[in-house]
Amino acid sequence: MKVDEETLLNMGVTLGDRVVVRKIEPKTAERIVLGYPEDFKGQPDLREVIISIRGRPLCRGNIISVRVGGKIINSAVEDYSPQEEAVVVGYNTKIEMIREPSKVQPKGVPLVTFEDIGGLTKQIQKLRELVELPLLRPELFRTFSIRPPKGILLYGPPGTGKTLIARAVANTVKANFYLISGPEIGSKYYGESEKRLRDIFKEAEKTAPSIIFVDEIDSLAPSRDNTSTEVERRIVSQLLTLMDGLSPSDKVVVIGATNRPNAVDPALRRPGRFDREIEIPAPDAPARLEILRVHTRRLPLASDVNMEEIAELTNGFVGADLAALVREATLQALKRKTQDLLYGMSDLDLSIAVTRSDFLAAIKEIEPSALREFRIEVPTTKWDDVVGLQDVKRELMESIEWPLKYPELYTKINAELPKGILLYGPPGTGKTLIARAVASESRANFITVTSSDLLSKWVGESEKALREVFRRAKQAAPCIIFFDEIEALAPVRSAEDNHVSERLVSQLLTELDGLVKLNGVVVMAATNRPELVDPALLRPGRFDKILYVPLPDLSARSAIIKLYVNKHPHDENIDYLRLSQLTEGYSGADLKGVVDRAVQLAIREYIELKEKDGAEPKLRAEHLLEALKTVKPSQGKSIELVRSTQTQQRFGVS
Repeated sequence: MKVDEETLLNMGVTLGDRVVVRKIEPKTAERIVLGYPEDFKGQPDLREVIISIRGRPLCRGNIISVRVGGKIINSAVEDYSPQEEAVVVGYNTKIEMIREPSKVQPKGVPLVTFEDIGGLTKQIQKLRELVELPLLRPELFRTFSIRPPKGILLYGPPGTGKTLIARAVANTVKANFYLISGPEIGSKYYGESEKRLRDIFKEAEKTAPSIIFVDEIDSLAPSRDNTSTEVERRIVSQLLTLMDGLSPSDKVVVIGATNRPNAVDPALRRPGRFDREIEIPAPDAPARLEILRVHTRRLPLASDVNMEEIAELTNGFVGADLAALVREATLQALKRKTQDLLYGMSDLDLSIAVTRSDFLAAIKEIEPSALREFRIEVPTTKWDDVVGLQDVKRELMESIEWPLKYPELYTKINAELPKGILLYGPPGTGKTLIARAVASESRANFITVTSSDLLSKWVGESEKALREVFRRAKQAAPCIIFFDEIEALAPVRSAEDNHVSERLVSQLLTELDGLVKLNGVVVMAATNRPELVDPALLRPGRFDKILYVPLPDLSARSAIIKLYVNKHPHDENIDYLRLSQLTEGYSGADLKGVVDRAVQLAIREYIELKEKDGAEPKLRAEHLLEALKTVKPSQGKSIELVRSTQTQQRFGVS
């Protein structure tokens, strides 16, 4: 049966519970007393309250949502007459409202249930086991003479639902919910911050069962090293003392949340304080589908909307991003009616449905929060944009695209996937283009990393930046990390080398060696000088595959020239075969330069001659032939042949 969140809270049940339904005949109430929050400003308008609840059946102790002054507040049914099991609010019912803490409303508990959370089934189950049993059945722990957990630390990227889960658990066990954040506790006066903490714990013990939720605990209790202030150290010490002072009979559980678990003081992360740590990860495709269904369950969706497709297209989106996506899609749908709404048409049709195109437009507008700190993108380059290189494309398709698109297949046969792939070859042959294409075809996010992004003069900053790249990539999985010009980042180590490069190479080796599995993350790198890359990176288990990207052959040059020429107005009688014969030794980038130069020549000719013949600007064969006189290959053919032969002999690549 379908039940709304408010009814679930009033029934004291959650999803999956068995309930008994029976029919009753409620009488019309003569008088009802409602309690409203102490912090509500002003006096509620009784007329608004009556309109909000008229015709509703109510029981003593119910929590109801009442619209007052344009806002919705939670009010509790304190009392009514006649003294029946349930009553209905009628036209003649007298309403009284009292400003006092409700006897039945847990302080600060919002109407959030597990039905509002999608994609976190395992995490919810684990948290319920750790919180509900100690609060609802403490005798079980006494029977086995074990201490229930005092604290649970939730960690994961921002927007994944850490606070939402804690609120839902509090509602399930009908516990008082106390929210602590750093700015509320901090004070410039000596001892005031610690007093506020003590007051919250004291109040929680008085109103047990209680859940104390410490949001962004890393800002409230950071590691007590040389960089922390005296106030921070005192707050950490006070929090340690308060958690040590909690006993099982207090029925108080502390839940902390952070997206930087390593920044939390280590003393808090030992058993007896935060006993368990639960990761709340960025959702995968099935989890995103669940979240999208939660957020769209009340939306009018068009028949062309396929939520499975939207879930596949939103790699890197967390729960908060998906909520923003649904809001943006709804706004896109409303834009179609904007003109009618503004001009107040009398025959306006308000039957607006959110369509597939609305969601696709919203995806372009919403940038996933996990991807904002780096140059992370979802490339649109396709295999068709990469001319030639069939052997390279086949290798990348089998090594990267298939494992990322069909992970369950590779799991079934227990296949070992390559951790890294190195592309080497002359400049301008399309190594970066290939990496973008494989990311696009794999529906993976794409992070580009250059030496300037990582290298720093400060000790440890370069390694920290590299760790952050891999951490973000795991959050945005499936993801491809692309190291351009890797020889500048990880050169051959020698006794004369600077220590920054040595430490950076060591950190990169550590990340690739997989002390923590790179699930859904593939590393690609490109270089023109593979002999300058540190040999430790080039062994199996790190860069497993080394692929040579050669200069284009005759047919590839013809196709590349045609690809770039077709982007401009041109004559149909251009001889592409002749042009490809004249461009031996040219790379793909060189050929693009030839076409770009030819376009400039066509523009110059048009500007000089347009008054004479009135013709439209058009790219012709003579423009391309003229451009060849000034645009030369960026790398001589002889150098390319010598270097490629030596390198292929060294690495055993054909």
